[in-house]
Amino acid sequence: MSSQAALSVDGSETRARSFIRPRYWAIWAMVALMWMLAKLPFSVQIQAGKRLGWLLYHALARRRHIARTNLRLCFPELSESERERLLREHFGALGIAFFELGLAWWASDKRLRRLVKATGLEHIQQALRRGKGVILLGAHFTNMELGLRLLSLFQPCQMMYRKNNNPLLDYIIHRGRSRHPGQMFPREDVRTLYRSLKQNLVVWYAPDQNYGRRHCVFVPFFVPPAATITTTSRFARKSGAAVIPFVQYRLAGKRGYEVVVLPPLSNFPTEDDVADARVINEVLEREIRRSPEQYLWVHRRFKTRPPGEKDLYRAD
Repeated sequence: MSSQAALSVDGSETRARSFIRPRYWAIWAMVALMWMLAKLPFSVQIQAGKRLGWLLYHALARRRHIARTNLRLCFPELSESERERLLREHFGALGIAFFELGLAWWASDKRLRRLVKATGLEHIQQALRRGKGVILLGAHFTNMELGLRLLSLFQPCQMMYRKNNNPLLDYIIHRGRSRHPGQMFPREDVRTLYRSLKQNLVVWYAPDQNYGRRHCVFVPFFVPPAATITTTSRFARKSGAAVIPFVQYRLAGKRGYEVVVLPPLSNFPTEDDVADARVINEVLEREIRRSPEQYLWVHRRFKTRPPGEKDLYRAD
């Protein structure tokens, strides 16, 4: 890549030459390692990822506390030992995700096709016949990045993304995602979202993280109420697009992955944002329960609380 190369992300140009400074060398070293590890056999990546997850479990005390808290809140029916086992499995999934990033950004289509099976793609095609586009309802699983690359083998889609605070990481992520045959645009760029849907395109959107109080309502996510963004309903209501859930799972052992497209949400959206948010959380909860260790539990999903409630992540 020439030092004159530039990448337009949010309207400004970030020149690659600015990333040769010593402050970025550690990140370049990590990326080089990821690129080399992406060449390993898949079975080796899975085993190495689990070992990395063991290290992360012991090294990331704060994230371990967040994940343990989330599991306690969401799975009260499990015993403490069962939740602890799930916690360790989750960190194993996080370790594997490091290798999955390399697969998502650098593996060939031919290699990935050997690792994936897809179900439910007909739901997207049927919805596109309406001519109003599709909002692909996603969720933040640990293998999310690879899941989107795998889906692109069968169905191109646009993608809303959050800009990374580190300019080099943002550059690398954007370059890696350029392997997807679809446009990427910041999540604040609602005009591009509506324009894409008007052009009868598929747009991936994940509303399952904590985005603060703005445009949010409190509805249950598993057990506790969670600040749930209402923009999915607004996008669907204004555009007329179908809302179709999409998830990806790492299969047991070394069998690869399954990308699953579910039927469109029926009677959605309504005029009731709270009811719509509840429907979305119930759909995501059901799919997360299929492979709970693969969901991103290290995120503070319950950070924003209803007025008067305490911080659920504060250590006692």
